[in-house]
Amino acid sequence: MKKLGFFIVVLFIVSCSIKEKPIFIKIDNIKILSISSDTIRLQAKAFFKNPNDIGGKIATDEIKVIVNGEEVAQVSSDEFEVPARNEFNIPLQVVIPAKKIFGDTKNGILGGLINSILNKSVKVQFKGDLRYTIFGFSDVYPIDKTEDIKIKF
Repeated sequence: MKKLGFFIVVLFIVSCSIKEKPIFIKIDNIKILSISSDTIRLQAKAFFKNPNDIGGKIATDEIKVIVNGEEVAQVSSDEFEVPARNEFNIPLQVVIPAKKIFGDTKNGILGGLINSILNKSVKVQFKGDLRYTIFGFSDVYPIDKTEDIKIKF
């Protein structure tokens, strides 16, 4: 009898508190944080809404950063704790080695970057997956956001 009661309580808690996975709203606010001689730092934010009474965790899953058509870095971050019944955003920060931009490449990304500087904008794309995990179950949010970023001097 105790096992049946425990099972009913667990079933009730799980069915009432976890209605669906958090809702992915958008990737936005892509901006250049800093430019130095050895690195370029970018940031974007992934916006979500969690309708559940229970949180979970979201982690980046090899999100590639593509600048003017060339892959230059990957987002790396720790798992993010998802708050219950709340809207939230996850900062996606990227450190791009300057040699990836200014080094010699077969496709001439330096020429593209110089052209971008003259035009005062650069095309940045975040492409990959965010993975939501709760109680051993996981779900994937595919990310593919491209934005022209204005360069300010």
